[in-house]
Amino acid sequence: MRYLRYAFLISLALVLVIVAVANRTTTQLSLLPADLSQWLGVNWSIDLPVFVIFLGGTVFGVLIGFIWEWLREYKHRAEVTRKSCELRKLEGELRDLKGEKYKDQDGVLAMLEEVR
Repeated sequence: MRYLRYAFLISLALVLVIVAVANRTTTQLSLLPADLSQWLGVNWSIDLPVFVIFLGGTVFGVLIGFIWEWLREYKHRAEVTRKSCELRKLEGELRDLKGEKYKDQDGVLAMLEEVR
């Protein structure tokens, strides 16, 4: 299984290198369209290779997805935490009740009754 994972990672790296080499052409990445940036007097643009834009967008999308899922699942994690605290409390109460029930009996008899 480990070798299969390594083979997958090596092939993924190879594909990414091939895509990077094939898309080395630089292109201009602008924040605003040309007419709007001229009208506002703000010309924020940068020249980057196409593969940097492509891979950067992919990484950005994956990060946004991870954050979105983490926020979406917060209520489930909070519920699990609350339930586990409640379970520990109830187990403690049960242990105390069993101790009170069998406090006057012999330990062996108490264990035998508990098994039933």
